[in-house]
Amino acid sequence: DSGLRFHYVAAGERGKPLMLLLHGFPEFWYSWRHQLREFKSEYRVVALDLRGYGETDAPPHKENYKLDCLIADIKDILESLGYNKCVLIGHDWGGMIAWLVAICYPEMVTKLIVVNFPHPSVFTEYILRHPSQLIKSGYYFFFQMPWFPEFMFTLNDFKVLKSLFTSQATGIGRKGCRLTAEDIEAYLYVFSQPGALTGPINHYRTLFSCLPLQNHEVIMPTLLLWGERDAFMEVEMAEITRIYVKNHFRLTILSEASHWLQQDQPDIVNKLIWTFLKEETKRKRE
Repeated sequence: DSGLRFHYVAAGERGKPLMLLLHGFPEFWYSWRHQLREFKSEYRVVALDLRGYGETDAPPHKENYKLDCLIADIKDILESLGYNKCVLIGHDWGGMIAWLVAICYPEMVTKLIVVNFPHPSVFTEYILRHPSQLIKSGYYFFFQMPWFPEFMFTLNDFKVLKSLFTSQATGIGRKGCRLTAEDIEAYLYVFSQPGALTGPINHYRTLFSCLPLQNHEVIMPTLLLWGERDAFMEVEMAEITRIYVKNHFRLTILSEASHWLQQDQPDIVNKLIWTFLKEETKRKRE
């Protein structure tokens, strides 16, 4: 309906159940490369570039990035792929969108899996009461400025972007799967294109006009995966999320893992997702 063209990468045969993957910031479909390979045996796995990212169209005005537009995108994409429901998986900002899609269009989501992002109501309430989380989310406020955040990312050959994934403070931990030189190159290639950072940062520039939510409840089986060494999100929010899920809820916290969980510990993450998917199927049969 938006008239935008969306880029996605798919694996697995058409006609198999759909698994839709929503990436975070500053990422693109590539952050799901391990899951595309893993789940294609039983699913049609589709990793999107969200609105404004990568090869997907990037409308110029920040109003085009309000949360209701981002939620409608997922509904439209599902329909244009020829499906009416999916297993929905989101990480970071893609996790925020996944929660909201599950709340607004529950009939479209058979199972919800979120990686390192709490229920949006938990996030907004927690941040107001915990200055430490407010500081960790300081970049949300920094991103409200025009043009300057984009400029900061480009300095010293995109040093900020590289260090997000590789530094000791925010990057993938010692025991994780480090990003290879080729992985880093893929990120740099995408975000060094002219104007490539404005769409992603515009997602944050409209945030304060959309929260808090009117409707909160999540009614489908939900799995929340969390890297305990997340530099941006306090782990306490993960446990509080439980109160908003009115169905089977499973939380798994990985002690040595970073914010970039599905790239950091892909084997463990994939195993946990398989267990959750199979367990729910079994329960239905019983």
